Amino acid sequence: MRVLITGGAGFLGGHLCEQLIEGGHEVVCVDNFSSGRPENIAPLLPHSRFRFVKYDVCDFLHIDGPLDAVMHFASPASPQDYLEMPIATMKVGAMGTHKALGVAKAKQARFLLASTSEVYGDPLINPQHESYWGNVNPISPRGVYDEAKRFAEAMTMAYHRYHGLDTRIVRIFNTFGPRMRPNDGRVVSNFIVQALRGEPLTVFGNGAQTRSFCFVDDLVRGILKLLMADSDRSVDARTDRRFLTKTDALVEESIHEPMNIGNPRELTVLEIATLVLKMVASQSTIEFRPLPVDDPQVRRPDITRAKRLIDWEPEIELEEGLFRTIEYFAADMPAVQVCSR
Repeated sequence: MRVLITGGAGFLGGHLCEQLIEGGHEVVCVDNFSSGRPENIAPLLPHSRFRFVKYDVCDFLHIDGPLDAVMHFASPASPQDYLEMPIATMKVGAMGTHKALGVAKAKQARFLLASTSEVYGDPLINPQHESYWGNVNPISPRGVYDEAKRFAEAMTMAYHRYHGLDTRIVRIFNTFGPRMRPNDGRVVSNFIVQALRGEPLTVFGNGAQTRSFCFVDDLVRGILKLLMADSDRSVDARTDRRFLTKTDALVEESIHEPMNIGNPRELTVLEIATLVLKMVASQSTIEFRPLPVDDPQVRRPDITRAKRLIDWEPEIELEEGLFRTIEYFAADMPAVQVCSR
């Protein structure tokens, strides 16, 4: 396949570029480095099947030659980023998605949208399944990201229904792993870097809010399985009773509808902080700070649809993923002692 990845120099984009190249595919990576980093794709630059284009996907987007798939991952994705770049976040969710869909339509390519669990807002149900419409405050500071992704999903489904475009939508839950930026404001990277530096771990609120963290290798595997899945794959929930749950709201499920990809193991933020402190063998303390406005109180994916349609579920335990991520950050801090497995 020849695949275009917007936001390909980001945390997830870089991993996807690498996996596609290793799988024998050709990759065109587009990024403007607003939150992506050159080092995420530097090892791929000499490769004959990799091409990088520095560009803003909100502008007119043209790619020479055929494409088999377009993966739209361009967007600020951490709270720090989209709070610092609110208008850019809205533009890439709206205009950037429109431009990427236009390329997929022109090339008759499959389109995959990177959406997010943030479309559920501060959910009133737990776990969250794809038929839940969410509880989002559209005018809150973090609403710029939530609503940008909700609009992007609506636009993607409109292209599927009106133009017959072969589309996929992945709702990505909290993800961590090597190549995260040390100052991106995400929970795991914040805790690890603070613990390695001997600084207090900053926990917002009382730490009772929950998150579910998926290691990046598992997430990328799920995304690529969704991308490669047959376009006519669907399941009649009335006859496939292996996975029936009370949360199943759709009689028939299609591969074109949104799909949660994440790890359903749920921990409180305080539990995650305590685990990081133990694994780093850090003497850091925990410092509590005021809870940001509209911060979700729970976050846990229902992955029934992913199990049913693409036979995916996470395989890497949280502790194993944390160990690999701590090793990655500790490489820049050689004096730090990291606990063994």
